[in-house]
Amino acid sequence: MKYHFLTVFPGLITPYFEESMMKRAIEADCFEVEVKDIRDYAKNKHRKTDDYPYGGGAGLVMMAQPIADALRSIPDLSECEVIHLSPGGTPFTQKEAKKLAQGGKNLVFLCGHYEGIDQRVLDRFVTKEYSAGDYILTGGELPALIIADAVSRYLPGVLGNAESLDEESFSQDLLEYPQYTRPAEFEGDKVPDVLLSGDHKKIREWREEKALEKTKTVRPDLYQKHHGSEF
Repeated sequence: MKYHFLTVFPGLITPYFEESMMKRAIEADCFEVEVKDIRDYAKNKHRKTDDYPYGGGAGLVMMAQPIADALRSIPDLSECEVIHLSPGGTPFTQKEAKKLAQGGKNLVFLCGHYEGIDQRVLDRFVTKEYSAGDYILTGGELPALIIADAVSRYLPGVLGNAESLDEESFSQDLLEYPQYTRPAEFEGDKVPDVLLSGDHKKIREWREEKALEKTKTVRPDLYQKHHGSEF
């Protein structure tokens, strides 16, 4: 798997892959990362990548030419998923992360800014459009990193314990149960006795119960989807 990030702010992307699990995964050849500065493909003296929108309106729009040329510089682009990060895209979910990880294609992240990107380049190249949520950000870099992180965790060798994916939030349309570690008592608050019992059946039942309770309270939409009934 290889990630290509197209951005006018490459300094927002590179540091993320120089720390923690992402750094170790790259060193272990679990995936590759390439960051392209869209300004390098601008054909003007000042490396300008944006201009005023046709029809008027506030703000600026990213120009088609620098982005198109940056995309064309990627080998085998036709075999990649070209992902545009946009508030108007499909909501990104855990299921989408798993699909992208298992799809066998390299991922190209097109990170927009300002009022957006010239629609002509989107129509020509983009194969998927994702939103990180119902809110507006200053650019597409953070959503791109979110998607890359979520996808990476499904790639072989990235997680120390791949089985943990099955128990995480959203894997079963449920939020994850509460977690505890040592000490068994902290400032008067004790770890639930069942977790200290060694009875794996009871622990599993407790975790399922707590996951259902949390999901019903915090995300009733997920609870209904999992439970298959009104409540």
